[in-house]
Amino acid sequence: MRIGFVGLGNMGAPMARNLAAAGHAVAGFDPVAPAPDGVAMAASAPGAAAGAEVVITMLPDGDILRAVACEVLPAMGPGAVLLDCSTVDVEAARSVAEAALAAGIAAVDAPVSGGVGGAQAGSLTFMVGGSEAAFARVLPLLDVMGARAVHCGEAGAGQAAKICNNMILGITMLGTCEAFALADRLGLSRAALFDVVSTSSGQSWSMTTYCPAPGVGPSSPADNGYRPGFAAELMLKDLRLSQQAAEATGSLTPMGARAAALYAAFVEEEGGRGRDFSAVLPWLSAQERGGTGKS
Repeated sequence: MRIGFVGLGNMGAPMARNLAAAGHAVAGFDPVAPAPDGVAMAASAPGAAAGAEVVITMLPDGDILRAVACEVLPAMGPGAVLLDCSTVDVEAARSVAEAALAAGIAAVDAPVSGGVGGAQAGSLTFMVGGSEAAFARVLPLLDVMGARAVHCGEAGAGQAAKICNNMILGITMLGTCEAFALADRLGLSRAALFDVVSTSSGQSWSMTTYCPAPGVGPSSPADNGYRPGFAAELMLKDLRLSQQAAEATGSLTPMGARAAALYAAFVEEEGGRGRDFSAVLPWLSAQERGGTGKS
């Protein structure tokens, strides 16, 4: 396929590289990032979109997505597909889909799970919103960039699934880190806690796959000085999106709200920016009771 790719940062660059390696003709644009291998760089976002059968966006937030959509939709031909892989608010995804439909262009929101490592390995999971027909058209590309794509429903459903998933992830990671910090003070070894919890009712992905304690369980960012596989500030972004959605729908999410407040303290006041989201473990371990009451 002829593909335009707008947003070639830590996630977008390896995704575009994998598409080019699979034989697709990829034209890319990013105002600051260098060209990934195999990607021909355009001078602008509309330049990357011109003549493309599918335009993929990987952008920081909903406002930027709206702005880029306003630029690229007029450059896209009728029948093309706008495939947004950013994580943004549901309303932004739906408004962009409406604008695309009005221009005779199909739109798919397909945020990802798997982080930079998954983008590099082509093992991402895509949560997809849009029509069945549009999903079928982009599925061959999703299969190159990822290991799994789940069609969740109409426009915005992919973003809704991502927000709910990452609210669970943020909550469970905090609970896992709290348990390790408590175990330390109780004199229970981290290895023993892992061995029990990983095969018991407290088991979660945060424990068995992405353990926040270094030297325990499978290799994770904790074993690499908490260099980010999924940065704490990105977790904070997603938790804030979950709370925005909760407010908009009148949903009660007290654990999600508390997780957002704790990650805000960690990222904005406690040096967590640029560290993996599992680095809340050493932060919590250093606190005395009452020391993390910020909200």
